[in-house]
Amino acid sequence: MWRLRWQTVGLAAVSLGLALETLGFVLGWLRRQRRRRRPPRREVLFFPSQVTCTEALLQVQRQGGPQAAAAAAAAGPEARRAPGAALAAAPPAPGAALAAAPSGCLCPLPHGESSLSRLLQYVLSARSSLELCLFAFSNPQLGRAVHLLHQQGVRVRVVTDCDYMALNGSQIGRLRKAGIQVRHDQGAGYMHHKFAIVDKKMLITGSLNWTTQAIQNNRENVLIVEDEEYVRLFLEEFERIWEEFNPVNYTFFPQRK
Repeated sequence: MWRLRWQTVGLAAVSLGLALETLGFVLGWLRRQRRRRRPPRREVLFFPSQVTCTEALLQVQRQGGPQAAAAAAAAGPEARRAPGAALAAAPPAPGAALAAAPSGCLCPLPHGESSLSRLLQYVLSARSSLELCLFAFSNPQLGRAVHLLHQQGVRVRVVTDCDYMALNGSQIGRLRKAGIQVRHDQGAGYMHHKFAIVDKKMLITGSLNWTTQAIQNNRENVLIVEDEEYVRLFLEEFERIWEEFNPVNYTFFPQRK
């Protein structure tokens, strides 16, 4: 009798284990299918941006790393209509990351959504790589975001203009000091690109220089798009410039003709 009972308990335990394993497989498959069905990200941001507090986004990044920031910045179409709704691993939605971040900030700035906070959310969604090709980069909030990504293991590479990287307030020196790879031009013309590539899947491009002046005062635009062909073309351009600006190619002592 006892043997029969133990056999029954053993079979029940095995059945429960198989059921849980199957449930995990099914849930994983459903998540993958949901991500595949998710429409590609497409958004246009216009500047000048309202000055808002972005500390909440950076707090999320510091506490949870790239995955937590991506999740905190994400929600489906419902969240686009209702800021602060439940979060999931999908595109950033207005207000989602800010609503998910720790509260209690006492700064006098507004704590709502802005074009700058949206741009920050997209940048902070990087999980593996971030390529930056920027003419001018002096905005401290974006600089802190890039620095945090580097600290959390995201591979960051920066291409910039040699003249503007030396101006007061430039973030380039700080990023270099943190160990981020930076390359710059040495030619007569400007390195005038303004684009970023997130995880080799998402393109951020437009007229905006990543400077506080441009963000708060200029009429600018930024396009965010997930499109394999456009990302491929911009990534090829980045890699071409990256190799062209390799320090081994610098000419410190011009050769006589």
